[in-house]
Amino acid sequence: MSESLHYRVNFPVDDAELSQLHQRAFGGEYELTPWRARLDTHSKSWVGAFTHGQLCGFVHAVWDGGRHAFLLDTVVDPALQRRGIGTTLVARIVADLRGSGIEWVHVDYEPHLHEFYSAGCGFRETTAGLLRLE
Repeated sequence: MSESLHYRVNFPVDDAELSQLHQRAFGGEYELTPWRARLDTHSKSWVGAFTHGQLCGFVHAVWDGGRHAFLLDTVVDPALQRRGIGTTLVARIVADLRGSGIEWVHVDYEPHLHEFYSAGCGFRETTAGLLRLE
């Protein structure tokens, strides 16, 4: 697999392909999401992992127009998880953000992802708050 795995930064996103990847990884009903328009409007950068020409992993960084970026939608196809793809996706987007005026990269995650983001990706734990509006 490693010979056919490659990463692309700010690639032309196919809405259906990314929506299908999210549905496979997170479950629920399939919903076509307008990813390309969303990324063009809100994201500073995005990175995709591809194997045999197919999207198998993704992450993007939205930003506040200043020095802060926020990682969102980190996803790897369930059939390919635990092979370092997610860690590489995060490392690639962080590398792309360096030198772009971004000073801080934030990520929120559930407790079961603590080891991935802290030990695997180098994020330090902080206290944050969350308020659901619905």
